[in-house]
Formats: sequence, C-alpha cells, structure tokens
Amino acid sequence: MGYKVAAPMSTTLPDLTTLRDACTIFAGDAAREIMRIYAGDLGERTKADKSPVTDADHAAEVVIVAGLRALTPGLPVVAEEEMAAGHVPKIDASRPGAPFWLVDPLDGTKEFIKRNGEFTVNIALIENGRPTLGIVLAPATETLWRGASGLGADKREGGGAFTAITTRPAPPQGLTACASRSHAIYSDLDIWFRNNNLTVADRVQAGSSLKFCLIAEGKADIYPRFGPTNEWDTAAGQGVLEAAGGEVVTTDGRPLLYGKEHFSNPHFIARSKAAR
Repeated sequence: MGYKVAAPMSTTLPDLTTLRDACTIFAGDAAREIMRIYAGDLGERTKADKSPVTDADHAAEVVIVAGLRALTPGLPVVAEEEMAAGHVPKIDASRPGAPFWLVDPLDGTKEFIKRNGEFTVNIALIENGRPTLGIVLAPATETLWRGASGLGADKREGGGAFTAITTRPAPPQGLTACASRSHAIYSDLDIWFRNNNLTVADRVQAGSSLKFCLIAEGKADIYPRFGPTNEWDTAAGQGVLEAAGGEVVTTDGRPLLYGKEHFSNPHFIARSKAAR
C-alpha cells in the first residue's frame, strides 16, 4: 500500500523549527479548551464506531485544525473527529509520500472521561511516510514533549524551559515495558517477550501517547502494541520517540509508516534501540 495523502504541488513548508514552535502554541491553545471542559460537563456521547467522544475532542480539534490550515495553506489535515464525520482529505495516488498533518486532538478519551489525567493532545507532520515532527501535550499535568527530525527531542513541564530528552541504554536488570491503561493483555505480551529473549524487570501502565514519551525521556524502554490503532493515535508519539533516538517498527522489523489505506496501523513495537 502506498502513501496516498497529497498536497498541491505548489505547497512549500516552513522550516521544521518554525513548524515545531507554531504547533507548540496550537497544542497549548487546544489544551486550554480541553481543561475548560474537563472542569464541568464533558458532553460525552458515542460515535458510530462505538468509541466515546466528548465536547473537548471537538473543541480541541477546531483550534488545531484552524491553526494548521493558516500555517500551511493547502496541506491536508487528517484529524480524528473530521474523519469520523466523513471529512476525508483529498487523495492523490499519483503523488506518493506527499506531506500531510495527522491530528488526534484528545488521545485517551476514555481516560479523559475517567478524569485520571492520562490524555494528550497530538500533532504530527508526515513527510515521505515518516513523522518528521511530533508534539504531545498532557493538559492535566501541563507537560509537553516534542521532537523533530534533525532538531532532537525536548520536554517542558508547566511554564518551565524546554530540556533535551533522549532514550536510555538497556538497564542491566531488565527492561521497563509500557502497556496501555485500557487495552493491555499481559499474557500475550509475556509470550512475545519470551519469544524475543527480552527480560522485563518492570511494567508501567499509561494512557494515550504517554507511553511513547516515557520511552523517549528514558523512563521506560519498550511498548509492544498488538491491537488496532489509527495513524493519528501514534504519529506524534513516534515523532517524539524517533527524535529522541528510539524507533517504532512493525512486527517484522520495518519502520511504521503513514498514509496507509484507511489510516490504520498494523501491530507495532515502540522502543529504544537498546531494547531490540
């Protein structure tokens, strides 16, 4: 399957530093909308695919999409709630690898509804099927991770300064494995770890794209996901992790790529390169 999302041939992108800094602002604006709604009535309802959605998902997406379309006119924006409503960006199969945005305005909606704080804003730029920019912001803790090709990855807590982050060497006692807060099946993970001769000394559960960020900042080592995900669920986290020195691969060891049919992902493993 090729990469099918395309932009007009005349599209010229600003440099990654400009895009990164602008998307940092968009994520912050979206987070304020999310937390405004978090403090009151969530407006919870169910989409056609039976997954939950809230007023915060839509409010955050409006902010981000408007910002991206002003920043990069003509560049397709693939956003979760617009996709759910049937608003699919124009497809041009003649231009494989053309750049586009992937947006998950509120990743971890189930965690948002539980009010456990483990939800994130996610913005990613895809170029040639790879995430070259990723922004992940956890509104409840005001923690933001970001990464860009050639610029590295960094993290900011609250109103503090950004500090560089990187993946860690494999701990001698064994790996720390991440698992989904809502989708973990430990028996399957244990079998996979044994089959791949990996020693797991500790586990950590986290919602949304926080798992990618834990690996990126050296607090964990590996996150296998053997269940369905969409591209907007993973792209921003992958952008942060790869900029921090990690990787996200399919079960056959190939890079997880973007622009696939229906924007659906296969099973994948996010990890530090020391956790291979």
